[in-house]
Amino acid sequence: MTGVQTCALPIFGRGSAHCLSVIHRLGLPLKGGDVMSNGRRRGRAMRPKRLALTEELLPKLALSVVTDDRGELVPLELAALFDSAPRDIWLEIGFGAGEHLVAQARANPDVGLIGCDPFFEGVGKLLSQIDAEGLKNIRIFPGEARRLISALPVACLGKVFALFPDPWPKKRHHKRRLVNRGFLDALARVMCDDGEFRLSTDHDEHGRWLLGFLLRHEAFSWTARGPGGWRARPADGVLTRYEQKALAADRTCIYLQFKRRKIGSRSL
Repeated sequence: MTGVQTCALPIFGRGSAHCLSVIHRLGLPLKGGDVMSNGRRRGRAMRPKRLALTEELLPKLALSVVTDDRGELVPLELAALFDSAPRDIWLEIGFGAGEHLVAQARANPDVGLIGCDPFFEGVGKLLSQIDAEGLKNIRIFPGEARRLISALPVACLGKVFALFPDPWPKKRHHKRRLVNRGFLDALARVMCDDGEFRLSTDHDEHGRWLLGFLLRHEAFSWTARGPGGWRARPADGVLTRYEQKALAADRTCIYLQFKRRKIGSRSL
């Protein structure tokens, strides 16, 4: 079988040649047309230490999504990803600087966490934190979330986080938003029954968009028990720098928690 791993990656700042060489050694040819969950393609200059970690640590943690000779995705074998079998597997889509992902990994050492983000500066920041704390339960997919989800086995994720994804506020860009019917169909397939999907946004119209799609989807149920159910960050949530800036700018943050319904057929 010939495997080719593909993902969308940003255009790098200083250190571009180095980062690109690492990506190619990982077997990650660039695809220019993919829609990315955070919408950013250009990064700032990466610090030398982080560049070194992309050389030394990233190859040990990066997931491989491969295709077979017919061009079909080969399902990932999640049990082989971590040093010891985790009690559950969680996914964070668009982890930004990695603060939330690292905090969850630190608080839940028996859980395997997968961070998905194509923005390479964020990957570098996450690697720095993993290295500093010696975390063993994080794996990274530096590519587009939809491709990763397509390669995951059925009913494998206990929690999924999509915290402050790009709202793409211009109407002509709404098609680039992470959440739509097709995405939720794909996500429902890989989530366990009663699994939790957490989202947040500081953009009012985007919040209505998220609610609209999720409330109409038969595989998800909203856990809010009152009008204030969307106003408070979950008890084990993490105040990230992005969220701090949003609150300082007096923007309302919306926190949504949905459960994956138990449905007789797993065709969804």
